Amino acid sequence: MSDDPELKRIRWRCRRGMRELDQLFGRYLDRSWATESEPQRVAFLRLLDCEDDKLWRWFMGYEQCPDAELAALVERIRQLPA
Repeated sequence: MSDDPELKRIRWRCRRGMRELDQLFGRYLDRSWATESEPQRVAFLRLLDCEDDKLWRWFMGYEQCPDAELAALVERIRQLPA
């Protein structure tokens, strides 16, 4: 794990108390965060501001996120290999 204080703060924000969401967000941070553009990072931080129940429905495919940018990010995160 990186010693970067910002990354540690973001990793803490990713802890949702739902194992599936925690794993998805952790996977994204581990595999994609370092190479993401600034707009993609901002979108991810906006995603973290969403309510857990909405995130759950979006990631599990029960609902479509109404925000196109966030919906695309949700799909990208869902497609990351386990």
